[in-house]
Amino acid sequence: MQLRYKRFEELTLQELYEILRLRVNVFVVEQNCPYEELDSRDQDALHVWLEDEEGIEAYLRIMDRGVVSPYVSIGRVIACKRRQGLATELLKEAIVIAQKEFQADKIYLEAQVYAKSLYEKLGFLQVSEEFLEDGIPHIRMLKEL
Repeated sequence: MQLRYKRFEELTLQELYEILRLRVNVFVVEQNCPYEELDSRDQDALHVWLEDEEGIEAYLRIMDRGVVSPYVSIGRVIACKRRQGLATELLKEAIVIAQKEFQADKIYLEAQVYAKSLYEKLGFLQVSEEFLEDGIPHIRMLKEL
């Protein structure tokens, strides 16, 4: 498994296509949630993924302060093969990248409620009540570094 990360303008067309295809397949099709996946934040994001010979196996994006929240934030966390530790591995790498690239001292994310324990294992704490986003229960979480 190889870690890669690039800013939007550094992505090849094939990489961008694979990232968007994966996100739409999971967040729109699999979760049966019609929403605007292309939210105009990709241009401001650092795209981070794990890949093997089969392609992208896990993905997320990191955004600097002020794009989503007052803190550096992580979003669009996906692992193609679930319950194999890929999301955990990628999140650990993303925390290091957020510190290196954005000098993050706190990291913010909005988690689907079912994934709360994944983020808690990595030190994220729930900082909001549950809320619905696109019909799916979410919570806000924050990790201090």
